[in-house]
Amino acid sequence: MTKVPILKFAGIIPARYESARFPGKPLVMLGNKPMIQRVYDQASKTLEMVWVATDDRRIFDAVSDFGGKAIMTSPVHLSGTDRCAEAVIKITAETGKKIDVIINIQGDEPFIKPEQITLLMKCFSDESVELATLVRKVEPGEDIFNPNQPKVILDSKGDAIYFSRAAIPYLRDFEKSDWSKNHNYYKHLGLYAYRTETLKKITLLSRSSLEISESLEQNRWIENGYRIRTAVTTWESIGIDTPDDLERAKLLLKHFI
Repeated sequence: MTKVPILKFAGIIPARYESARFPGKPLVMLGNKPMIQRVYDQASKTLEMVWVATDDRRIFDAVSDFGGKAIMTSPVHLSGTDRCAEAVIKITAETGKKIDVIINIQGDEPFIKPEQITLLMKCFSDESVELATLVRKVEPGEDIFNPNQPKVILDSKGDAIYFSRAAIPYLRDFEKSDWSKNHNYYKHLGLYAYRTETLKKITLLSRSSLEISESLEQNRWIENGYRIRTAVTTWESIGIDTPDDLERAKLLLKHFI
């Protein structure tokens, strides 16, 4: 019997200081900890290796101060995926440790659950899986038309067919207000995992027409023949994009601790 190799996972948290809507948000205090520390702590409950990849010395120093690991990366990256690709090369060189799969954890989601990371990790028990991400099934009556909340359609294996800011598929025979009551829609959550070699390859791809149309980088990978396995979670974390989001997160923190 062929033994399934034991994979080495690492979590990388891309974190920029500059943000059009909320500059410096990785360092804002959420309770008695900066937000980046709360993300780091949650990821560390599942992963032995967790690193923050940043382009700003203030974030690097803050992570070092709470005992975390950080790596400096270029300020020119356009996406967290690109930053992860540079970071894994530097982390491997610095530690001498092989990393088989990278979990890309958003630095503005302090309430991510360890179980969600575990769901992604389990996707790679299938040796054919190169990329994975999380989705959540939309509840009947839930709004599916917000373009800031991407949707995804899946095939019978649970691989993503297409990501869109529109509500897909279009239900011709129903009023739009009834769409989510008559079809299983899935919302995409921005947590990714990649085999290290695949991560290096996808960051070399040129931006594709579908990516540009939707402003969703994962469509580039599909358009170039990559398959993205999905795992379904029932929990949706709160992303902190604005100061108003931070105030809502402070209220949630009381119930989360």
